[in-house]
This record gives sequence, structure tokens and C-alpha cells, in this order.
Amino acid sequence: MNITENPTWLDEAWNKALEKTRCNSGKIGAEFPHASQDGKYLLEAPNWWTAGFWPGMLWQFYSESGDESLKMIAERCEERLDEVLDGYVKLDHDLGFMWILTSVANYKLTGSEASRIRALKAANYLAARFNLKGHYIRAWNPWSEGEDNSGVAIIDCCMNTSLLFWASETTGDPRYRHIAEAHMDTVLEHFIRPDGSVYHIVKFNPDTGEVVEKLGGQGFAPESAWSRGMAWAIYGLALAYHHTGKQSYLDAAKQVAHFFLTRLPDDHVPHWDFRAPGEVGEIRDSSAGSCAASGLLLLADQVDDSESHVYRNGAIRIVESLYKNYGSWDNADEEGLLLHGTSNYPEDRNIDVPLIYGDFFYVEALARIKAVGPFFWE
Repeated sequence: MNITENPTWLDEAWNKALEKTRCNSGKIGAEFPHASQDGKYLLEAPNWWTAGFWPGMLWQFYSESGDESLKMIAERCEERLDEVLDGYVKLDHDLGFMWILTSVANYKLTGSEASRIRALKAANYLAARFNLKGHYIRAWNPWSEGEDNSGVAIIDCCMNTSLLFWASETTGDPRYRHIAEAHMDTVLEHFIRPDGSVYHIVKFNPDTGEVVEKLGGQGFAPESAWSRGMAWAIYGLALAYHHTGKQSYLDAAKQVAHFFLTRLPDDHVPHWDFRAPGEVGEIRDSSAGSCAASGLLLLADQVDDSESHVYRNGAIRIVESLYKNYGSWDNADEEGLLLHGTSNYPEDRNIDVPLIYGDFFYVEALARIKAVGPFFWE
């Protein structure tokens, strides 16, 4: 049975999120929030991987509301990222998260040529991280002395490849798309298990391209099922299909989506790892729910009507529960929109707190249900 196209709670959810974001904009300004502690978003340096989500959320609201104050803050955030882009040494695989939601967003909404050039610079840096032998985009840099992660690739990078697809589409040069597809083909081969669950980290020999080992990363264990990694895979594969039309990406997105949807608890918001045991496994990650929901809504638009309702209804149930059970709408002292996010349980960082990417994907999912794009990954 289909859930109504315009749920009764939808406009109320959108307006409450917009009102809270407008209030937050006066507090946060052109800064880079990550996780909320004691009701206040902690601010990170511009090079931190989450730097795009706050301006991305402002752009998402601006595209529907026309609120110029939100646009001005988003543009200022983008300008501040120039120090990272031009400084080079702190760039890693997360260029997509950072410049899709700032420069690509600005270009799509305003036609800014300066933003287009920024995004193309970022795309070139991302393409340069491609390892030809292993067919993967390298994750991270050696942030500490003696560290070697030149052979590491992660499931999160499914999302970053959209920057490369965009670069090919906007320039007409297929080289960026070739790299993105090669990386996504590696995801199909080495990251997705037969049951639809995914690995967070795969380590390759950077000289030969051979797989060395598969690691748990931010999940509970190497063979567990970290829910936000599942969300990255659902959304990233659906985006790869959107950009290429390759059936293998759509099939894999559906495979991961079915694993995710069939393992949700009664309130439809995922635990942080679907295979974590005991009390540890009861901890939720609202950010995994919101990210997966936005990806599921895209996936629903890509399949036949006979199966579209599975993904759309599943996504709407997640978003409705986030609004009704995880929102901070009645707490003026909390800057985060969604409670109960889990950033990195194995490292005991930011557990059971609001997370800016959870907030962004929640707003984006609401926009998808409302059909008020554009959506910057596409």
C-alpha cells in the first residue's frame, strides 16, 4: 500500500526545520559545525570533511524559500573553503562532500562561474587520487608520522564520485566519469557482500592493486554492517546509476536497500550497526536513517512503479519517525535538528548527539518528498 504523496506532517516538518535553521544561522554564521554537544554545535576547521553540510543545507532551504540571508552565509562558507582548496595539503577523498554542497550547489542555483571553477579544481584533485592498479580512489592522507594509507578505500567515497560525474557533464570531458565508474565498479566487486551488507574499508596493495584485507572501520567489526556505510552505498550506487544508466549499479543499490530496510527496528530508524551485539547494538544513528532515506527516494524514482513503493514508503516511514521521534523542535536550547546520531562508536566520538550531516540529509529527504529540488549530487 502506498503512503500518500503529501503526508499531512510534511509541511509542518519542513517549516519547523527551516525555522530552526534560520535561528541557527544567526548563531553559527559562516562556520563549519559538526556535532552538537550540550545543545551547541561544535565548530570544525574548514578542512574537516563535514564542511559542506551546513552551507549545503542553507542552499537547500534557499532553493525553496528564496531567503537571501541563507544564501549569503552559504556563499561566505564557500569562500572560506578557498584556503583549503588552494592550500592543497589538507585535501583528501572528501572533496565531493565539501564542494558538491558548496560550489556545485551555488553553480546550479545561480550560475556562478567562480563556483564552477572551484568545483572543477576540486574534481581534478579528486581524480588525481585514483589508483590505476587497484581501480580505487584513495581515502585519507598520512595524518601522522609513519602512517601509510595509500592502499585504503572506503564506502563513503561512493558519494564523492558524484563530483567527477558532474565534472564530465559540465565540461564534456569523459575522463572524470571514467575514474568515477572504475571506482564504483571496485565497490561492486570488493565492498558489497552477497547478502547486501557492505564493508567500510578495503585495503589494497597500492603497487599491485591486490586486496590485502577488509576492515571494520567505523563499524563494530570487519564482518558487521555499519548502518551509515549502508546508507552511503544505497545513495552512492543510486547516484552512479543516475549518472551512467548502468544496470549493475541499480541492481546493487536495490540489494543494499533491501538489507537495510528489512533490518530496521519498529520505529524505522536504524541502529548504528545492524550486527553489533547486545546493548551496544541498541544505539541508534539518526544520520544513517536520514542519508538512507534520501537515497531510497532517489532509488524509488529509478525503478518501475511495481517496486517503487517499496523504497519510497520505506523512506517516508524513516523520515516521519525522524520528525516525530528524533526531532529537537520543542527544545530551543538545542541547535541540532535530529537527536541520537552516532558518529564513530569504535573511537568513542560523538555518540548519541545531533550531527550536521544527519540534519542535512533529513532536510534533503524532506525536499525530495516535497519535490522541491534541485538536488546537488545529481
